[in-house]
Amino acid sequence: MRTVEVSRFVRAPPAAVERALTPRQIVEYEGSFSVREIEEREDETVVAAGGPGLELALRFEPRERGYDYEQLGTGGPLGAMETTLTYDPEDEGTRVRASSSVSLGAPPAAIADRIAGWKRRGELDRLLDALAEVVE
Repeated sequence: MRTVEVSRFVRAPPAAVERALTPRQIVEYEGSFSVREIEEREDETVVAAGGPGLELALRFEPRERGYDYEQLGTGGPLGAMETTLTYDPEDEGTRVRASSSVSLGAPPAAIADRIAGWKRRGELDRLLDALAEVVE
C-alpha cells in the first residue's frame, strides 16, 4: 500500500468546514465519481458512486472533526483504499488534512501502488481545492 497526505489552510471557521464536509460532498469534491445513492446507517454512511463502466461503495464513519472512509470490497477501482479526513482550528481559519492509503491490487505492486498513490493525491488535492472554494 502507498500512503499519501495533503494539507491545506482555509480561511473559514471549523463550523463552516464541518457544514461543507458531508459524505456526498466529499465524493463530489474529489471529482472522480458521481454519487448514485446514499444509505444512512446507525453509525455510518455508505455512498454508492460510479463513473463510466465503474461502480464502487464507500463507507464513511464520522469522527471528531472529520471522517474515516474506505472503499468496500474489491469491486472498485482499487484493491484497497482507506482515508482519514480531519480539520482543526488554526489561527483565524481551519487546517484540513487528508491521509489515504491505497493499493491497486495489481502486480508489480511497487509500481502499481505508486500510480494509485499519484492518482489518489490528485483526488485529495481536488477535494481540498473545492472545499476552499466553497467555504472561503
